[in-house]
Amino acid sequence: MSEFQVSKQNYVECRIVNNDLSKQQLNDGQVLVKVDKFALTANNITYAVVADQIGYWQFFPPHATSKESEADLANWGVLPVWGYADVVKSSNAEVPVGERLFGYFPPATHLIMHPSNVSPVAWIDSSKHRADLPTAYNLYRKVEAEPGYNKAFEDERMLLYPLHVTSFALYDYFQSNDWFGATQLVMISASSKTSTGLAYGLQNDEKAPAQVALTSERNVKMVESLGVYQQTLTYQQISEIDATQPTLIVDMSGNGQVLNDLHKHLGDNMKFCSNVGLTHWKEMETGPDFITSRSEFFFAPSQLQKRIKEWGMEGFEKHSGKYLAHSFAKSREWLKMTNIDGLQGMAAIYPDLCEGKVAPEAGLLICMSKK
Repeated sequence: MSEFQVSKQNYVECRIVNNDLSKQQLNDGQVLVKVDKFALTANNITYAVVADQIGYWQFFPPHATSKESEADLANWGVLPVWGYADVVKSSNAEVPVGERLFGYFPPATHLIMHPSNVSPVAWIDSSKHRADLPTAYNLYRKVEAEPGYNKAFEDERMLLYPLHVTSFALYDYFQSNDWFGATQLVMISASSKTSTGLAYGLQNDEKAPAQVALTSERNVKMVESLGVYQQTLTYQQISEIDATQPTLIVDMSGNGQVLNDLHKHLGDNMKFCSNVGLTHWKEMETGPDFITSRSEFFFAPSQLQKRIKEWGMEGFEKHSGKYLAHSFAKSREWLKMTNIDGLQGMAAIYPDLCEGKVAPEAGLLICMSKK
C-alpha cells in the first residue's frame, strides 16, 4: 500500500511512500477503500500552490517513511485528486463492502474514511481532521445508486466534472453580476480545461461578452480549433487587445507579469479580474500596474454552496447538469484520454505537468488497478 507525496517547498519534487493501512484495525464506523483510478490535471497543482491558505494539505495527512521524524514529514503533502474507489473493508453498518464511490481521494492505493450522513445516494466523510473543510470536498457519491449511472462515462466525469463545475460556478457568478459591465472577456491560459468549460458556456449565451483568448504560442492552433474565441493571441500580443472595451479578465494562469501588463494596457476598462488557477505558478509576482482593488480570488465551492442553498440540491443538479452536459459534449470533440499506469507512472509524468509541458488535449487518467 502506497501514496504519492509532493514537497511543500518545491512542488515538482515528489516521492512514493509505503504504508500499512491494510493492517490497521478499523474503528467502529470506519471503512477502508481501495482507490481504483483518478484524474490528474493542472488543477491539482493549483491545490498545492494555495494549499496553506485554503487547507488542501489537511484532507489527507501524509504517512511517514520508516525512519522519518515528524519535523521532516511536515515538509511533505498529499495532493487531493478526483476519482473512484471501492469499499474493501467496513465496520460501518450503513456502508457495505463493494460500494463504489466518486469523490475526493489521495493519489494512493487506499484510504481509511468515516462515513456519516449516509443517504441512498451519498455520504460525508466525517474524519476529525476534515471537520472544518468545505462540505463539497467531503461528499462521496454512491455511483451505482445514481439514476443513469454508466461506468463507461467514469473517466470523463473524474477528469472534467471538477473543472467544469468550476466553469459553471464562474459563469453563474459573472452572469449574476451582469458580467461586471464588460463587453469582452479575456481568458488567460485559454487552453486549460476550466477555461474551455467556461468558454463553451459563454458561446451558448447570446448575452455574454465576446471572448478573447490569451495562450502560449505552442497552444495557439489548439485554441483556435475550438471555435469559441473571437480572437486568439499569445502572451506577447497583449497590446492587440481592444483597450476601449470594458473588459472582464478570467485568469487561470497566475502569471503576474501577464496580469500586470494586461491591467496596464486596459487601464480603467479593466472592470474586474477573477483569479482562478495557477498554471504559471512559478511566475506569480505581480508588478506595480496590477489593479488589486478590482481583482478577486475565486473559490468555486463558495459559489456552489450559495446556489445549493438557494436552489436546493435538485435545482442545483438541474441547472449545473444542463451546463455540464453541453460542455462535456463539446470537449469530447478534442479530448484525448491517456491512461497512466499507477503511482510510478504518475511520478514519471508529474514533473511535465508542473512545468506546463503536457499537451492541453491530453486527459491524464491514473489507473491503480491492473486490467
